[in-house]
Amino acid sequence: MSKSAKKRVGESRGEKKRKAADKSRQTGLVILVIVIVAIVAASAIVYIHGSSVRDSTSVTTAQTVTINNPSNKPMILYVNQGNAVVNRSNFPALLSFAKSEHFNTLFFQVYRSGQLLFSSNDLSYFVESAHLNSLNLYFSLYFTDASQIIPTSIYNLGENGISLDMSTLPGSAQGNLLATLKLDMKNGTTAVTTTNLTSTLKPDLLVLETYNFQSDEQFIHSGIVASVEPLAIPTIREYQQEVNYALTNSSGVMVFDYYGLLQKGY
Repeated sequence: MSKSAKKRVGESRGEKKRKAADKSRQTGLVILVIVIVAIVAASAIVYIHGSSVRDSTSVTTAQTVTINNPSNKPMILYVNQGNAVVNRSNFPALLSFAKSEHFNTLFFQVYRSGQLLFSSNDLSYFVESAHLNSLNLYFSLYFTDASQIIPTSIYNLGENGISLDMSTLPGSAQGNLLATLKLDMKNGTTAVTTTNLTSTLKPDLLVLETYNFQSDEQFIHSGIVASVEPLAIPTIREYQQEVNYALTNSSGVMVFDYYGLLQKGY
């Protein structure tokens, strides 16, 4: 083979080597790009997931309700039969809910607008069931007319007390009903729930319906029980703050009502 032929053969092999090298470099670059893209994608997924977890944790923390009641003051859940009927069939669910939400007392409405809603057997059942769950139970009577009277069949059934809800009545009628309750009730505690924040009535528990927190804050003090209305509060954090403020600065708190608390999910 001539030198020129050898040269041509050598050049052909060199070209092959260069092409092979170029191809190898291109393949390496492709692999490198794929690896970099994979690393970036994985990092993004981890970041997004971590951010999601942090956001979720933040939301959960912000939604957690912590009720502070070290003195075990009355923390009352009002059960308004006008919003949602509670009877024997769903009373256990009420008890379970009340316990889980830190309540120690129920104002259970048994009388509305001149009508007693339950028999004596039912009333005894409610009292016994509440006590088995370490909850105090007051029979709540809602009056809408001055001619309405306290039914005598609600006394001495083991109830912790009786609450008169009578804000729509004239002051004189309210005074007469409270006087009757004090005279006829042999055992238990008297309570009055009122929208009159300057009421002069003297039951054992005077519950003021302080639902407008900003304007009613001045009426929240020791000697009365303040009130919170979940349906009027936009966030669970504000609900928590108002409940804790009432427990700290008054003699307890009443949440009005069971239905509203369920609706808001607080």
